[in-house]
Amino acid sequence: MPEIREKVDVCVVGAGHAGCEAALACARLGLETVIFTVSVDSIALMPCNPNIGGSSKGHLVREIDALGGEMGKNIDKTFIQSKMLNVSKGPAVHSLRAQADKADYTREMRKILENQDHLTIKQGEVCEILWEDVDDISKDDSVVKKNYAFHDASEEIDMNQNIENNNILKISEKEAALKGRKRITGVKTYTGAIYECKAIILCTGTYLKARCLCGEAITYTGPNGLQAANFLTESLKNMGIEIRRFKTGTPARMDKRSIDFSKMEEQFGDERVIPFSFSTDPESVQKEQVSCWLTYTNKKTHEIIRGNLDRSPIYAGIIEGTGPRYCPSIEDKVVKFADKERHQVFIEPEGLHTNEMYVGGMSSSLPEDVQLAMYRTVPGLENCKIVRNAYAIEYDCINARELYPSLEFKNIKGLFSAGQFNGSSGYEEAAAQGLIAGINASMSILGKEPLVLDRSESYIGVLIDDLVTKDNREPYRMMTSRAEYRLLLRQDNADLRLRKKGYEVGLIIEEQYQALLLKEELIQKEIDRLKNTNVGANKEIQAFLEAHESSTLKTAASLAELMCRPELSYDMLAEIDKERVSFAQEVCGTDSLPRDVIEQVEIEIKYEGYIVRQLRQVEQYKKMEKKLIPEGLDYDEVPSLRLEARQKLKMFKPVSVGQASRISGVSPADVSVLLVYLEHYNRG
Repeated sequence: MPEIREKVDVCVVGAGHAGCEAALACARLGLETVIFTVSVDSIALMPCNPNIGGSSKGHLVREIDALGGEMGKNIDKTFIQSKMLNVSKGPAVHSLRAQADKADYTREMRKILENQDHLTIKQGEVCEILWEDVDDISKDDSVVKKNYAFHDASEEIDMNQNIENNNILKISEKEAALKGRKRITGVKTYTGAIYECKAIILCTGTYLKARCLCGEAITYTGPNGLQAANFLTESLKNMGIEIRRFKTGTPARMDKRSIDFSKMEEQFGDERVIPFSFSTDPESVQKEQVSCWLTYTNKKTHEIIRGNLDRSPIYAGIIEGTGPRYCPSIEDKVVKFADKERHQVFIEPEGLHTNEMYVGGMSSSLPEDVQLAMYRTVPGLENCKIVRNAYAIEYDCINARELYPSLEFKNIKGLFSAGQFNGSSGYEEAAAQGLIAGINASMSILGKEPLVLDRSESYIGVLIDDLVTKDNREPYRMMTSRAEYRLLLRQDNADLRLRKKGYEVGLIIEEQYQALLLKEELIQKEIDRLKNTNVGANKEIQAFLEAHESSTLKTAASLAELMCRPELSYDMLAEIDKERVSFAQEVCGTDSLPRDVIEQVEIEIKYEGYIVRQLRQVEQYKKMEKKLIPEGLDYDEVPSLRLEARQKLKMFKPVSVGQASRISGVSPADVSVLLVYLEHYNRG
């Protein structure tokens, strides 16, 4: 029987936020890429909240942009309100959040994909992954080179020479490591078309065997009533992949004309908008913004919910999947936080050209009649009309500990995974994983080393490390508290941390890279100038300090020392900084340094002591991360390991001692035993 058969480099399954970033990364690196979606109209769909960013998520978007991703640029083009969150706190937790015009966001991202060279969009359901067993070591020697190296921070190893000399692993150990390993060869669609490829990236989101629940009513569809993907799960199970069942939910959408906003608190955007993308001209995002609104649930709302819990699929046992702890339904909030008399409800516009309003904070799977009664107890919603009912959605996903930090499956060469399919939640978490999976699928094909970001250099590193190291039993959500080194991982310095890596990978162009080098130079020169510019305890300086309610000087001090005072800032010091203008004219030809340079100078000086302390902590962390564990290591041969640690190490198969130390059940004593064993192992 005739069939369609094509050859490409990469197949991306799913065109949500993860799929878009993955496909764009591969295509921009010159690889022929095809992205499959059940509906072209669902590209970069925002089926839940109408915003990008937020606490910690804004950090992810900035990092995606710094590496060469698209999400930040797209929201800069399509936002309708923008706000910097947590400004009353320190810079480590400042996070951008922007309301999106949902239709515009999808339309603009689709336009980017449609006009990207080397990228083809294909509407069709992938129902099968094609693969073969790896039964010949010589065919897969790159796996040994990539994953079996072991060295410490002071030692560099010639990989090819060591593999030739058999100093890293014996042939028998290679065989053990590769035993049962597979290699992908392509995908097959529901219509029978076959696409042969070198790498596959699974970005299925919430579509795999999806079903939506609204009380007793169950529809077997994906989000927003779109077609579910019902066939791929069995193919994945046949490959030996563990499948889990997770659940998430979304609130109702209201007709704007039925809402009484006079009973709500108006929420405005920032007067001066800061763009997400480091490439966006700040002046281009200064525009008129729309308002959001804040209201609250009350005792009556909670009484209705409690009186109908038996009709909730969550509490009636109909829902099989596990829901997100940090984004609970209103039913969960009322039950788990019974002492709370009210909960916040945000009314947010879905776009400029629609009357639909998103009811943030009240996701639910209660029946339609209960939803209407519940919503109508909220001030301002007494006469509300529901356009779209709230619902819960269940879907298939994987246990992400089956993945390397590169997001490639440990036992399936060429198969990568990203987004909610990995057990995460959120558009931003998905996009970040999609970008990394796309980069690493490309690096694998191009014969280059994978890009693996660690916890000390990015929120993306924290996100992926948490997914592949911890046994996450519920949808994972990024939070600033998850990042140990968050003072270093600020959203304002994402370009300084990651843009060089994006350049080395090939997603950041030369012009952007040179702009980064200039920015770094200006920051350091200004810091040096401020540290070396002293002011005396003269009458002018004392008057300045008194005017700003700052203690007067007894001896001379540098401008940097004065800036460390919480009541003084860089801009305030302009009054006594006689060299500022001439210095700016000398180094950049203007009367003032760029605002983003000033921001970094002020943070670096004010928080220098804390930053230095965290940098010392990072040094210790990196030593552990550089101590790699050879794949195929037999933990039964490691003496003195506790039984629980042995079992967990076999289960998780960590790639480094640092990763092993973060596994629950592996104690510091077990880590010490492992370090001693690896030292002897490496010598032998």
